[in-house]
Amino acid sequence: MRLSLWRRFLLFCLSALCVWAIGAWQDEFAANASAPSQSAQPQAAPATSILPMEAGLEAEFESYFGRDLASADRDVAEITEVLGQIAGETDTTPAVLWAIPRRDHLHLVMLTQQGEVVRDRYDVPEAELRPTVRRFFFEVARPRRSDLAAAQQLHRWIVEPFEAEYFQAEGIDSLLICLGNGLRGLPIAALYDGDSFLIERYNLTRIPAFNLIDTDYKPIEATRLLTMGASEFDDLAPLPAVPFELDNIRSAASEVAPDGGYYAPPRQIDTTPDPTLLNTDFTVDRLRTKLAARDFDIIHLATHALFNPGEPDDSFIRFWETAFPLSRMNELPWNKPALDLLVLSACQTATGDDGAELGFAGLALQSGVKTAIASLWSVSDLGTAALMSELYRHFDDTTTKAEALRQTQLALLNGDVRIEVGELILSETRIPIPAEFIENGLVPANANIRLDRPFFWAGFTTIGSPW
Repeated sequence: MRLSLWRRFLLFCLSALCVWAIGAWQDEFAANASAPSQSAQPQAAPATSILPMEAGLEAEFESYFGRDLASADRDVAEITEVLGQIAGETDTTPAVLWAIPRRDHLHLVMLTQQGEVVRDRYDVPEAELRPTVRRFFFEVARPRRSDLAAAQQLHRWIVEPFEAEYFQAEGIDSLLICLGNGLRGLPIAALYDGDSFLIERYNLTRIPAFNLIDTDYKPIEATRLLTMGASEFDDLAPLPAVPFELDNIRSAASEVAPDGGYYAPPRQIDTTPDPTLLNTDFTVDRLRTKLAARDFDIIHLATHALFNPGEPDDSFIRFWETAFPLSRMNELPWNKPALDLLVLSACQTATGDDGAELGFAGLALQSGVKTAIASLWSVSDLGTAALMSELYRHFDDTTTKAEALRQTQLALLNGDVRIEVGELILSETRIPIPAEFIENGLVPANANIRLDRPFFWAGFTTIGSPW
């Protein structure tokens, strides 16, 4: 009996010690969740922490699209190895950042070549996060100026816990950002630290999940480029600058630079001004025919693409004869072999709706293409033409698609791309604006228009692989 009492006493003491230790750990963990650690080395996290999170993200997209999307199940060590390999091939230093909202906290996970760090922010419950995201969207998705208060708050919550101690300390220059429900419509390029936008410091890509993207690297090739589009619609707003946009893309490779050199060798461009690929003949069947006839590196579709609330059937790309639903994107043969880049230059997403944002974030995934470039909101027609005209001039002087888009966005932000007295000014050339744009009031005759506000550049994003 006395031995039994003694054992009970020992068990009581052991239990009390465990309760105290767990409580102390929770207090320390809560403190770490609201402020970055001052440790010089990444804090070790359970080696299995990323896999369950990635599996959950994969399940969300599989449920939304109604099909199996599993492609890989890399763990922390394997993802770290991929990051190191890509760093060597692209001369960049990438990191992955997951930001997953949960009911009572924001779950953050960062992975660099040095290791994994977890931050659970219980000071950012979902009920506070979502209204802040909505305020941020309205700060940057309109052309007026803003104090960017929500942009700064979101930067403090999502980026600041890692930036000084890890991103800056390790020389990170490229972020692959995976966002959960409530954040997928975030215009990440315009997150603001009070001095600069996030795009000024990093190449940025949004990914559905790391294990759902193609991680093989090959240099950007734009020698086989297919451009198609529509400027007139029966049921949607016209896009009168589309022919101008496609013509600028077509000529981007052969214009003489100021120093007398050339931007790139001439590309095998297949379309505009060929009228069969614009307006009435911009059809699904014509695209199928083109894809069946040859392989392309890039396909550029200058047309409305709407990501609406509801199911994938409710979101679509507008061809001349039909609104082609997102649910059927995988039926088109642009993944045989896999298309390197799909560009949609006039997109609009119902930001704030989880279904619409799933469709947008899963665009490349559902299409079977390696990378997509699209926009979260509809930018002015001429503003879109300006950005796209600049974009294709950066594929030859960068190693990744994310970097090419970043250089383009910086050119708008810094005023190197603008509209000036009847001309579109690009970073390396000047293009006369068509007279009919002025005659039809698309742009005033003597207008000087800067495109530096986030409205013009922050909605455009790389989706899927940044490489």
